[in-house]
Formats: sequence, C-alpha cells, structure tokens
Amino acid sequence: MATGTNIRTYFNGEWHQGDALIIRAADHGAWLGSGVFDGARQAHGLTPDLDRHCARVNNSARALMLTPTVSAEDMVEIVKEGLSAYAKEAPVYIRPMYWGIDGDITAIVPSEDTTGFAICLEEIPFAPPTSSTTLTRTRFRRPVLEDAVVNAKAGCLYPNNARMLKEARQKGFGNALVADAMGNVAESATANVFMVKDGVVFTPIANGTFLSGITRARHISNLRADGVEVIETVLTFADFEAADEVFLSGNMSKVTPVTRFDDRHYEVGALTKRTRDLYWDWAATNA
Repeated sequence: MATGTNIRTYFNGEWHQGDALIIRAADHGAWLGSGVFDGARQAHGLTPDLDRHCARVNNSARALMLTPTVSAEDMVEIVKEGLSAYAKEAPVYIRPMYWGIDGDITAIVPSEDTTGFAICLEEIPFAPPTSSTTLTRTRFRRPVLEDAVVNAKAGCLYPNNARMLKEARQKGFGNALVADAMGNVAESATANVFMVKDGVVFTPIANGTFLSGITRARHISNLRADGVEVIETVLTFADFEAADEVFLSGNMSKVTPVTRFDDRHYEVGALTKRTRDLYWDWAATNA
C-alpha cells in the first residue's frame, strides 16, 4: 500500500528504489498477521525521536513473539543512510517493519529463528498548520491485553481502527473518540488525545488498552517544562464535552486540532498552538 511518493525500501541488506516486494504468500506475516511496524518522521531536516521509534519496533516484535534482528542503534544508521537520497527538507515517513516468516509445528506461533525486516521511506507531506479534524463516538472499543497485542504497534490491530474510522466518516466526522473496555476515553481511532480545561492539559492515563505514544510523551514533557500542568487521568466523554480545547497527538502530524466532538464545537486554542510550537522548538534543538 503506497501512501506517499518517492519510495525507497531497505531489504536484505541494501536500499532499493521504489516499493520493493518483500514478503511471500506463505510467510507467517502474510498468512497469520504477525507483522509490526513503527513510524518516525523527517521534517525540516530533523528526525525527532528516531532512536525511540527504532527501539519501539523491536519491543513490538518481541510482543508478537518475533525475534528482532537489527539493533535500534544500527537501525538509526540505516535510516540515515536511506534519508541521504532525499532533499534535506523533504517530509519523509520512516517505517521500520518486522514480520514472521516461518511458523512452529502448529503454524500458529511464529518461528524465533526467522524474522523478516525492512524499512520503507516515503515522502508524505505534513498537514497544513491550519488543518483540523472532528470527532464522534463509535460503537467499537479498544481491546485489552488479554484479548489482543495492544502492547505492540501491530498491523493486526488496525482493522479495528479502520472500522472506527469508517463509522465516523459515514456520520460525517473525520475521526472517532474511542472508549476502552470500561467505557472511558482511551484515544482516537488513529492517535492519542489531549483536552484542555481552565488552562490545565489532560490526557487519558495509559491503562494498557492503547499505545502510549512517543509523541504523546514528548508533548507531556515539553508542556511540563514550560510550566503547564499536565494530568494523566481517567477521562469520560462528558469531560471532553466540557473541554475548552481538544487536540490529537501522533507521529504523522504531531498535533491535530479538534474543532468538534459530536454537537460540541471548539476553537483552536492557545494551548493547542503552544503544544505544536513547543514540539518544533524542542526538535530544532534536540533532533
């Protein structure tokens, strides 16, 4: 699935131009869904938290009983080599991936001895700073660890995200605000979520039903360093209806303002804008 343009693929120890074929029909990942990935970004010549994304894809692999074959440190160097073929200012999505190749005697459990690995680079523009989205409820919920591998960024989780998004779009909204198994807000269908009330920033506490994002953690750290109170806690849909501001946090766009949740409308507020500015100020110094 090519989302962007000017694609490069690292596979079998070398870089290939284009969307290279990397997986076979009988591979465990193709047949039984044992695939994980992560997503980092090059923007303005910067690669914020690239090392953390590379480390996380290895952790995700282990969660799916796959054996990582490339250290995070080596992965960073491979990515930098691949990025050297792009213009410094090119907005590049960086996606390292693992998948199972063989299975055990039952075929269900992926073999610890064979793991596929690739990195895909794609030019994907950032959304304009003026862009925003809208949210609605969905009947679909986030699973718990006992039901699914929610401790990994795994491809097998994304059909659930897709049906959330499709339901939201059918209702005329851009995204869905999603509940956990207890009915409290977890995140959106595609990204972590924050809300602002009376100058305080709130975000759902990481309770094991959703991936607590690298960009989410960076926003929390940046805001607190700037003197803003950030509280991780249990949040309900009613809390979001009463919020002053709402924004999404994810690697693809970093900060996405929310202008509506069902019948509740929001302005794009000062703390939403401040979160974006703090992120890029941090990146310019540290990435």
